[in-house]
Amino acid sequence: MTGGNTIFLSDPDMSQAEIDAVSAVIASPHLSGGRIVESFEQAFAAYVGRAHAVALASGTIGMLLCLKAYGIGPGDEVIASSYSWHQIAHAIALAGAKPVFSEIDYWTGSLAAEKAVEKITPRTRAILAANTNGHPAQWEPLRAIAERRGVLLIEDSTEAIGSAYQGIMVGGFGDCAIFDFSQPAPLVCGEGAMIVTDDDKLASRLRQLRARRADDGLAITGSQPPMQAGISNLAAALGLTQLQRIESILARRKQVEEWYGLAMQSFEGIKPPYLAPEVTAHHWFLYVVHLGTRFSRSSRDAIIEDMRTEQVQAAPFCVPLHTQSFYAGEGYRRGAFFVTEKVADRAIALPFHGHLSPEQIGFIVKSAKDASINVGAGSAIYL
Repeated sequence: MTGGNTIFLSDPDMSQAEIDAVSAVIASPHLSGGRIVESFEQAFAAYVGRAHAVALASGTIGMLLCLKAYGIGPGDEVIASSYSWHQIAHAIALAGAKPVFSEIDYWTGSLAAEKAVEKITPRTRAILAANTNGHPAQWEPLRAIAERRGVLLIEDSTEAIGSAYQGIMVGGFGDCAIFDFSQPAPLVCGEGAMIVTDDDKLASRLRQLRARRADDGLAITGSQPPMQAGISNLAAALGLTQLQRIESILARRKQVEEWYGLAMQSFEGIKPPYLAPEVTAHHWFLYVVHLGTRFSRSSRDAIIEDMRTEQVQAAPFCVPLHTQSFYAGEGYRRGAFFVTEKVADRAIALPFHGHLSPEQIGFIVKSAKDASINVGAGSAIYL
């Protein structure tokens, strides 16, 4: 188990089908963006149930272009959570707008609707809410707030694919939604993202901002230069094949989740993962455990380091954006959001992918339990 065999936090689920798809593109005369990208977009739009899908280079770049397409920039405010893994809320600052962070719900880790509404000002243009770690956000109250206050609702699904809220798959709630295809997501194509929407004008604007295709000709003019933010046919071939296999990929991860649930019973004081009653399907992005309140951020880091010595990759799930040095210039400091910090300081992401065995899961859980005892705080870990 530990004899030179690291248990990785993430290990993409690839098959011969992905190898064949990429090989076919390599053998073709078109490696850059083109028809395969379009096929990936069409298939993803159909999967999520939206009219349009636009493939982009990454979640952050995708969100940046989305904000630009909506005309959001200097002088505007966007409400967001500072708690997540992918942290695409960085795009708000990159667009020149002001990120207005708001508190999360303790149980789900997603933006708390009743707190977000308090942050709305005349300068608020949008609410960016995330399906954090695969758990759908509070979409019914968030949609009601957005419509009542006349602001956009943008759905961050970079950590979610396949989950559902009130019978509707994630990606179907915002004026637009964004998915990310980098590790440790279930669907991986190296780097890439997808914005989905039913708004014809938004989709057209995103494509204008994204890139100029090689077959568009040499003499292209426009009101704004594109950002060369598209994906290649290579990445699209990989993503399209992964999408065709997504149900089997998610099913493997579901089995691993069940094995974790069984192994975690060896911890005292265990609580099952929380699922809001409105959640009709869930697929975790990472397997996240939350340390008991007697643990500190430093003891969490010590547990992670102990696990790494046992060749088990583990990581903090989040370093909240409002505690990062860049946002000090926006007036944010540690202590601004009690729930966000309490949850983030004690959240550990454990290995989670379809290649794990029951024996490996048992070893991961034992390592976590032993490490928690070694830091001198007992062994209470809450799922």
